[in-house]
Amino acid sequence: MDLILWRHAEAVEPGPGMDDMSRVLTTQGERDAGRMAEWLDRHLPQDCRVLVSPALRTRQTVQDLRRPTRVVEDLAPRKGAQALLDVSGWPHAGHSVVVVGHQPTLGMVLAHVVGGVPLAQAIPWRLPKAGLWWIRCEHPRHDRPGVVVMAVRTPDLR
Repeated sequence: MDLILWRHAEAVEPGPGMDDMSRVLTTQGERDAGRMAEWLDRHLPQDCRVLVSPALRTRQTVQDLRRPTRVVEDLAPRKGAQALLDVSGWPHAGHSVVVVGHQPTLGMVLAHVVGGVPLAQAIPWRLPKAGLWWIRCEHPRHDRPGVVVMAVRTPDLR
């Protein structure tokens, strides 16, 4: 199984009385999201599923991705790393999954899955805005699943 963790692009700072879920992307965020969507469109397998937090900024992050997306409430901010792992099917899903979400949840998942730290003890790794980590769970001959980092991308990489 491949799991691609994609952090939403840069969003406006919340103003007084602004609902966090309604924050929109900045102009720079829109450009960065478009660059990452273009890269993903070239590299994602056809059967890949794209799961998106209900926050407006995550839905805007995937707007240029030419794939069907599904908004998943369990990916909203502060829902937690275990909810993300459960929704994605890690490590047993029979297909690739892109999760478009938020810090610190994405960083907690990385610390756990790649770093081997129990979720209860994990300190979140930092993902830059619009950045992604592509990780693969392989099942080698020795009955222990292996985790391979396939790609780490930021929007400024060409």
